[in-house]
Amino acid sequence: MVRFPTFAARLFLAVTGTLGALACAAAPEPAPYRPVANVKELMEATVQPAASVYWNSVATIVTREGVEERFPKTDEAWEAVWGAAVTIAESGNLMMMAPRAKEGDREWISLSQQLVNVGEQAAKAAGAKNPEAVLSTGEQVYDVCTRCHMKYIVQDPAS
Repeated sequence: MVRFPTFAARLFLAVTGTLGALACAAAPEPAPYRPVANVKELMEATVQPAASVYWNSVATIVTREGVEERFPKTDEAWEAVWGAAVTIAESGNLMMMAPRAKEGDREWISLSQQLVNVGEQAAKAAGAKNPEAVLSTGEQVYDVCTRCHMKYIVQDPAS
């Protein structure tokens, strides 16, 4: 003989099944990525080298002998500047990943997003092979970096 569950039993099964489904849905899945470098290491290995390539790619040198304009002259050289700018932009995304970004630190997130945005502008300037735009965008990259460093780099009083 087949017995049908009572109303109370059906209600119990429905509630526990719903709660179980909610518990499964609420549990966050582990991130598919695993950060390896801390912020300082990321700066030293990725951001600073890329920023140096970008900042050093265009220059106006004034000496007694005259004015020298320096900028990339080949497609390969422009591509290196573009790659540096993309690295700067993507570094901003890396800064927003835990554990680098602290929960609730809106200024950190804002500065990281600004780095993404200015890095994207820098990549467009390099992609256009526009020395003037690279120079002015390089200044914007510097400004974002400086604002972040002023807030987050703890200076050693002994140095």
